[in-house]
Amino acid sequence: MNKSPSVENQQPAQPKEISEKRFLGKVKRAFKSAGQETIEKSFLLFYTMRDPNTPTWCKGVIIGALGYFISLIDGIPDLTPILGYTDDVGVMIAALSAIAGHVTDENKEKAKLKAENIFS
Repeated sequence: MNKSPSVENQQPAQPKEISEKRFLGKVKRAFKSAGQETIEKSFLLFYTMRDPNTPTWCKGVIIGALGYFISLIDGIPDLTPILGYTDDVGVMIAALSAIAGHVTDENKEKAKLKAENIFS
């Protein structure tokens, strides 16, 4: 007899690939060529994902967007001059549009301050 737990009792898997260390490593490598807007959007998604009040479905959307940002596989390679991060920004904007009602002013402010600190 199979004694696996029912699907409704299972917790969603926590994304190991979106760890703070890996995310910050990508930001450090990308900040000069990606630009402040891209970095601010990535922090906004990151802080929203870490917010305990963010619904699970929103976290799934964020994981997809940040996973794309972190990934070495891209529609447009990040090393391509000028265009390198346009696909990443597009994915982040789409994710933010999808979860807009769950993005708090507090997370917006934290993301803005973090990006400003990196670029100052």
